[in-house]
Formats: sequence, structure tokens, C-alpha cells
Amino acid sequence: MLRGRAGAGERGSGTIQLVVLMPLLFTLLFAGVQGAMFYHARTVAIAAAQEGARAAAAQSGTASDGHAAAAAFLDAAGGEDVLRGATVQVSRTATTATVRIAGSILSVVPGWAPTVTSQVAVPVERLT
Repeated sequence: MLRGRAGAGERGSGTIQLVVLMPLLFTLLFAGVQGAMFYHARTVAIAAAQEGARAAAAQSGTASDGHAAAAAFLDAAGGEDVLRGATVQVSRTATTATVRIAGSILSVVPGWAPTVTSQVAVPVERLT
């Protein structure tokens, strides 16, 4: 009885394992990148909303001051590279200044555009 080399029946198994595991590896890699991009865009949206609310809530601040401050922060933080089509909505009442930022983020999945929304409300400064 002739015997072949040990493991001769396993030829090509490394290639099969690579073909099966590579899509899983790339999925995990892209999911991590997408999560980091979402977290960064969310952080920028929160900070822009806080900056706009702070400007609008100043004693002599207006809604347009808040809008300008939030838009300037978004531009300084990366603009369209971080939040695409970002919208800034500011409202100011006698007691509260509210800023809402919304936009979509870059996606590593074609055809999918996740959105980020952040809203901050602060009391208006009053001299008492």
C-alpha cells in the first residue's frame, strides 16, 4: 500500500479559508471605520449646536448670531467632509435659545447615507 505525504488531501485549504474569512474581515474593518465616522460627525454636530446656542443665548445675542456661530464652527471642523448638507436651525425666545444641526455623513456602504442630528437648548442670559 502506497502512502502519500501527510496532509496531501488538504491541498488548497488555505485558499478556501482565505476566501471565506476575507469578506468577514473586510466587513468588520468597514464597520469600525463607519462607526468612527459616525462618532466624529456626531461630536462635531453637538459642538456646533452648543456654539450656536451659546451665541444666540448671549444677552445681546440673536438667532442670526447663533446661526452664524454654528455655521462657522461647522466650516472650521471640516465642513462638507464631516457633515454633508448640514442644516442649522436656530430659535430664540425670551427664555431659551435652541439650535438644531442635521446632516448626513460619509458612508463606506454604497447607497446608504446615515444622518446625524443634534439639538441643544440653553437659557437666555438676563441681567437681574
